[in-house]
Parts: sequence; structure tokens; C-alpha cells
Amino acid sequence: MPPVIQAEQLTRRFGDVTAVNQVSLDVQAGSLFGLLGPNGSGKTTMIRMLTGQIRPTSGSARVLGMDVAAEPVAVREKVGIIPEQESPPSFLTAEEYLSFVAKVRRLDEGEERAGWWFDFLEFEEKRDVLCKDLSRGTRQKLMFAQAFLHRPVLALIDEPLINFDPVMQQKVKEYLREYVRDGGTIFISTHILEIAEEICTDVAILHLGNLVHAGPVAGILAGKKHLTGFFLEAVGKGADA
Repeated sequence: MPPVIQAEQLTRRFGDVTAVNQVSLDVQAGSLFGLLGPNGSGKTTMIRMLTGQIRPTSGSARVLGMDVAAEPVAVREKVGIIPEQESPPSFLTAEEYLSFVAKVRRLDEGEERAGWWFDFLEFEEKRDVLCKDLSRGTRQKLMFAQAFLHRPVLALIDEPLINFDPVMQQKVKEYLREYVRDGGTIFISTHILEIAEEICTDVAILHLGNLVHAGPVAGILAGKKHLTGFFLEAVGKGADA
């Protein structure tokens, strides 16, 4: 089976700045794959390219077999996406937003699915609140719900737990694990290494736009290193290269 994500020499420049530099990596189905790196390392740019939100300057990427540059809308129809900055429409209520997502995705059971998410993420009482009046944590819950409303086979998530309290973080981590056990694939970007070590099966490390490591987390831990120590070494090597 081909990888669900294939990047070949993927590069993105913004003027004189190279945000992502010739990155090649594969993500296999059934992975909980973590893209790690310091702030400014290119993680968000990488996710935006993989979801067809911005075009690569050079190189290529395929997601679920589709070329992200040639078929950006088709990619976004298939996958679930949670951006770094949660941004539900300010003029809709939480319930109206999920209803809109369900209609766009042509879901027959949109109301039932939305109800499940309101209950699971414990924000039932916020159904009728305008998105502009929701807390950051609740907006994050809403964006999480919209990404998984259509039960995608692949979800790409930028900093998935950053606005959640510890109790909700644990609940969401368990959901992500179960999602992968049931056959889905998760691609997350994060700089919280403890979370990556706890839940990820594989990781890639970016530094200054360059890929400095990619491989299974088990291989790192088998070397009797924590992911944090390995990451700091990898970033140091990247800085010296």
C-alpha cells in the first residue's frame, strides 16, 4: 500500500526566506505521525502545503494519492484539518458552524454527529453561543469537532492540544490513539515533545526548514533516550550542518 502522505523535495520560499527546504518523507497508513521542530522551523508551512492551502515553490507532495498542487480542493474534501489558529466564523453559533460543515461535506447524519461531539468534548452548553464569544479552549473543541465530523481516513492537525486543559488533553489523546487503532492516520505538528513521545508512533524533526530526522519513536526510546534529549541533539546537529 502506498503511503498516505508522500513528500518529495518539498520546498516553500517566501521571498528570500526558505521556510521548508527540500523535505522528503513518507507517512504510512495507521501512523500517528508527529512533525516536530522549534518555532519557525517550517511545521505550519509544511501542513499548509500538504493540505493544499499554499502551493510548493518546488518539489511535490501526494496526499491519499492526490497531488496537492493539482488537486487542492479534492485533498481538503477528503482529509480533516485543524489549523494552528482556530478560526470558526465569528457570525455563526457553534451549532450553526457544525451544521454548515455538515452541509458542505454532504453528511446525512450531520446533526447526530455534531451532537456526539458536543457531548464528547463537553461543550453542549455552548451550542447557541456565537463563535466570536467562545473561549480559546472552546473554539479549539469546535475546530476539533469540524475536522472529524466526516470521519476522515486522514487528519492533519497543527498543535492539537495547545488550548486544552490537562483533563481535556488526556481525553483527546485517547481519542487520537483510538482513531489510529480503528484504521485512521493522524499527522500532527507540535513543539510539545512530551505529547509526541506519549502518543506518536513516528516523528520527523524540522530545523530551519530542513529535515534532520525521520523514523519510529520506538527506535529512539530503544536507544535509552527520551525524545526531548534526542530532539535537542538533532536540532543541534541541524544547526551545525
